Amino acid sequence: MSVPLHGSDRYLVGSDLDRTLIYSPRALALDMSDETAPRLLAVEVHNGKPLSFMTEHCAELLAELISAAEFVPVTTRTRAQYQRVHLPGPVPGWAPRYAICANGGRLLVDGLTDEDWTAHISSTLATSCAPLDEIVHHLALAADPEWTLKRRVAEELFAYLVVEREQLPEGWVAELTGWADERGYTVSLQGRKIYLVPQPLTKSAALAEVERRTGASTVLTAGDSLLDAELLLAADAGFRPGHGELADTGWTAPGVTALPQVGVAAGEEIVRRLLARVRVRTPVR
Repeated sequence: MSVPLHGSDRYLVGSDLDRTLIYSPRALALDMSDETAPRLLAVEVHNGKPLSFMTEHCAELLAELISAAEFVPVTTRTRAQYQRVHLPGPVPGWAPRYAICANGGRLLVDGLTDEDWTAHISSTLATSCAPLDEIVHHLALAADPEWTLKRRVAEELFAYLVVEREQLPEGWVAELTGWADERGYTVSLQGRKIYLVPQPLTKSAALAEVERRTGASTVLTAGDSLLDAELLLAADAGFRPGHGELADTGWTAPGVTALPQVGVAAGEEIVRRLLARVRVRTPVR
C-alpha cells in the first residue's frame, strides 16, 4: 500500500478538472463500440442529473494517487460549481485538503475560503488590469444574442459567455483576444464557453501558494486549455490530453507530455502517468 511522503519527498499534484480529469457527456469521446465502452462513474450531479464522469478505472487510480501525494483540484469553476463535484478518494467521504477555484482567485482549505488569499488577489487585480465592469460592458455590446446563450460574471473576478460555437463569426474570438489583451485580460475558448480572465489571475500562482504551505519538493500538473498553460509550465512535469485548446494549437513545452488520447480515455491516462511519476520514489509497505 502506498503511503504519503513528507518533507523533501513530498509530491504535490495539481489537476484541472473539466476535460482533463472529468468529462461531460458531449466531451467523453467514446469512439468505440457500445459493447467495449468503459464503465463510467458519475462524479457530478446538477439539477438531479449526472453531469460529469470519469472511467471506473480512472477512479481507482486516482484513489491510489491521492494516498501517495497531496492532490489539489485546480479549476476555473466557481466555488459553487466546484462543490458539485465529488471525486473518489481512498476512504468514503474523502475531500481534498486544498482546492483552487475561479482560476486561482479562490483558495479553499478544508472546504473553507482562505480570506488572506482572497485579499491578496483583490489587491493584485486592482492595480494590474482594467476593471471587470469594463469587460462586462464590452461583452454586452459585442456578443450577438443570436449566438450568445448566457453572459456571466464569476466570483466578481472574471467574465464568460456561453455560446453556440458553430455560429461564432469568423475572426470574432481573435478580435476579442486583441481587445482584451490591451486591457490585461486573457481570452480562452473552451467548449461552448469563452472566458475573459485577468492575466494576473492564474492557477499557477495559487498552486505555488499551496506548494509553499505544504513544503512539497516535486510538483506535477495536468490541464487542457490556454488557462492551464502556466500551470503546466510551473511544474516539474506536466501532462496535457490530445484534445482542447493546447492540443488544437500544437502547444507543448519542455517537461510537458502531450498525450495522444482524447476524451475520458485521456483523463484515465493522465492519472496513470501522474501515479507512475509518484510511484518512482514512493515507498511500499
